[in-house]
Amino acid sequence: MRDVFIAGAFVTPFGKFEQHSLRSLAADAVTGVLADAGATPDEIDMVFFGNAAEGILTGQECIRGQVALDGTGLQGKPIFNCENACASGSTAVHLAVMAIQSSGADVAIAIGAEKLSNPDRAKTFSVFQGGWDVERYGGPDGTSNQSAFMGVYAEMTKDYMSRSGATPEDFAAISVKSHANGALNPNAQYRDPLTVEEVMASRTIDDPLRLLMCSPIGDGASAVIVASAKGLERLEADPVRVLAAELRSGVTDRDGEDSPVVQAARAAYAKAGIGPQDLDVIEVHDAAAPAELIVSEEIGIAAPGEGPALLRRGGTAIDGEFPINPSGGLLSRGHPVGATGCAQLTELVDQLRGRCGERQVQGAKIALAENGGGWAGKAPAAATITILGR
Repeated sequence: MRDVFIAGAFVTPFGKFEQHSLRSLAADAVTGVLADAGATPDEIDMVFFGNAAEGILTGQECIRGQVALDGTGLQGKPIFNCENACASGSTAVHLAVMAIQSSGADVAIAIGAEKLSNPDRAKTFSVFQGGWDVERYGGPDGTSNQSAFMGVYAEMTKDYMSRSGATPEDFAAISVKSHANGALNPNAQYRDPLTVEEVMASRTIDDPLRLLMCSPIGDGASAVIVASAKGLERLEADPVRVLAAELRSGVTDRDGEDSPVVQAARAAYAKAGIGPQDLDVIEVHDAAAPAELIVSEEIGIAAPGEGPALLRRGGTAIDGEFPINPSGGLLSRGHPVGATGCAQLTELVDQLRGRCGERQVQGAKIALAENGGGWAGKAPAAATITILGR
């Protein structure tokens, strides 16, 4: 297979933007990533558009990418619509990478965009109830037998606490770290520092999770351009190499099977020819703070049950052994679900290029992104691992 490079990466500010539509957010991301790659729409061979919620929120199903990208100069090109819950953006990137590897394209663009904020908050929250098996658990019509998708995270958290000794104060410390990093990120939704006491005093969502341990609702878009060596000749880019891109799905009926994150990480390390010890900077899917500890063990930077110890000794800080979420992660940067996967990769590209300012991880050469989506009953329904190198 051919080598693949990220030629351009861009993220819009994340937040709640009443004046923006999905179309305007996507357009901003396309404009930004084309400029970063030194490209015009003419250089793009294929388009992959990631979005999770627009069908529920506005009724725009089926041709979301064609509609959202109207006016960007990408009309008429092959447009593939990618919906994979919170992993929609990274799934779009995964497919774009495959298109380059297989010689189906020399330059491809992956866009993740989401307009989640809505005057009807119940409608927004209903999006997440479509991220599991609605026949078993109920759907976005309000028939769910769990109060919110955060109930899934709460049960995962209780199980993790029982086998690791993690405490709610550990999860609060993750939120504090993430918000400190986010305060250094001009595109983050929340840039105010927090204390452990403030996190612990925030409203209980589903015990042991507090409000400030959970990612917020927001809007935003991000885009990545990938290219072959031949495709780079068309561009004026500062490329970063894609060392591996893996996607796995969760199962509901096989006890004892490794999670899709573990499976994807194992395959990605083998393909990249590296191990967890080689990672310099990491972005993980912390839709709730405990996920950072769980994923740190799943990707192998901490032994089973040792995630809390890694956190407590400062190992996941920007200047630690394995910096996690220097962008602020989902907790602080925000989580417009379809945009998250592309936003993670944009942060890592910026880190490897050395352009992250005060949140820069010094000397970063190898980066990993983990993005999860949906719930398959015992594990995430989708999990992607992408490894980048400079």
